[in-house]
Amino acid sequence: MRFYKATAFLFPRHYERRILLVCLVTALIPLTACIVLQATTGAWNIPTLTTLFVATLVAAALGLAAIHALLSPIGHAVTVLDAVRGGHPFVDLPECGDDLVGRLFRGAAAAASEAAGRIESRLEATERDPLTGLRNRSGFLDSAESLLLGTGNAVVALVDVDHFKLINEQFGRAASDSLLKGLAMRLEDSLRRTDIAARWGGEEFAVLFPDTQLDEARLVMERLRASVALDSEFGLEGWPVTFSCGLASLRTFADLGDATHRAEAALHIAKESGRNRVQIARGENA
Repeated sequence: MRFYKATAFLFPRHYERRILLVCLVTALIPLTACIVLQATTGAWNIPTLTTLFVATLVAAALGLAAIHALLSPIGHAVTVLDAVRGGHPFVDLPECGDDLVGRLFRGAAAAASEAAGRIESRLEATERDPLTGLRNRSGFLDSAESLLLGTGNAVVALVDVDHFKLINEQFGRAASDSLLKGLAMRLEDSLRRTDIAARWGGEEFAVLFPDTQLDEARLVMERLRASVALDSEFGLEGWPVTFSCGLASLRTFADLGDATHRAEAALHIAKESGRNRVQIARGENA
């Protein structure tokens, strides 16, 4: 550590350049000694001096290139660690031997993997609804942005439990929470792996159907609506549980805000029309 600290003034932000400079200086020592000797004795041997000079330069260049290549794995490990700290996905480091660099790589890989896991867990926690386990609104929007990259048709659905306020007053908070968790499970079970569901807020849920036509999304939500409405075990002490749903189409992520507003308007129409129904936004044909 003493020599490391003593040479810190040489390229203080570039450790590899410091090593290369030290190696270059040591490589020039034989040539310097030969020049001093010949200058002292006055017996100049130009061919020998020229040969030594050229050989020193070639050896120095080759040595510097080799050392630079040997140091590159360390730079790669530092880059990966910096990337993980910046929130980027963890990239596995290549396998190395049992030497100092290999041990450093294994330590860096373990640290990077652990850090990436902690970051992912924190992100997962911030983007998940703690009650239902579904994405929250923020997680839904983040996922939607990555899914809506093409130009294909997509559909957004907003789902709202009918008479939820009365259910909450009649049966209490615990029963209401249990109902929301049950509906969230039914919702996820009825969707494809490519679809995403989220708790939009309160008793309202959102679903995104990428690469889907309106009639396809409507059939999925109709089947789910019917299965919930007809399942006596899903109700609360004889209280039948139903939900209403509004659907709207979109093509890109930029359309999502407008589509959710149209789906919300369709949901209100479904509520005003007697509830327990799926309503397509006005102006759209299934």
